[in-house]
Amino acid sequence: MHRMRSGLWRKTWFVSWGNWDSRASQLLGMIAAVVLPIGLRSITRIEWNVSLYLTFFRPQKPGRADKKLATAFWPWSLLAQPEPLPERLVSAAPDAVVDDALGGWGSPANAFGSEVRAAYIEALRDPARVHAICEEYRAAATLDHEHDLEDRHAGRRIACPVLVLWSGRGPLGTWYAEVGGPLALWRAWATNVSGGPLDAGHFFPEEIPEQTAAELSDFFG
Repeated sequence: MHRMRSGLWRKTWFVSWGNWDSRASQLLGMIAAVVLPIGLRSITRIEWNVSLYLTFFRPQKPGRADKKLATAFWPWSLLAQPEPLPERLVSAAPDAVVDDALGGWGSPANAFGSEVRAAYIEALRDPARVHAICEEYRAAATLDHEHDLEDRHAGRRIACPVLVLWSGRGPLGTWYAEVGGPLALWRAWATNVSGGPLDAGHFFPEEIPEQTAAELSDFFG
């Protein structure tokens, strides 16, 4: 957990321009990535949990990651490889990495201003930040997976309310339909789960910030 958290909190702030929506969604995404293991081990410390984007990653059944996941969400497989290969690849073409994400994950390119794109590219030119990002994915494939199995065997569950939001234009709504969809996957880990898809792409906090904020406001009440 220390390895994952240290990389995540460094990553949380790797974009530091003045757009609140972009920085807030980055922060929420990083909190969501660590809240499953933290929530299971320190339940009394968390009152609410919001998960953005991460339905296919953290709560899935062991072995559910397949060809669809590996090809559609390439960062989970590529960035989990031992260093320094992923770091060198990302650092060698940061503009290609950013443009693939901003233009190819279901959100329109105009959801991001030119200054936002430039800030992401500049961040990926920093070796320390790129390494921290890769460490997050490595932890997901190793230490965090081991903790998931331990938690399942111990019967640990998240007791706090959980809000799950994901892109309604992406594959998550159909990939796991046979088991009840993203909400069913999270209910295997948590007792009180609500949420649903939003009509936007992967970067829905930037694409529809008002609707995203309304969902969060209603949840935190």
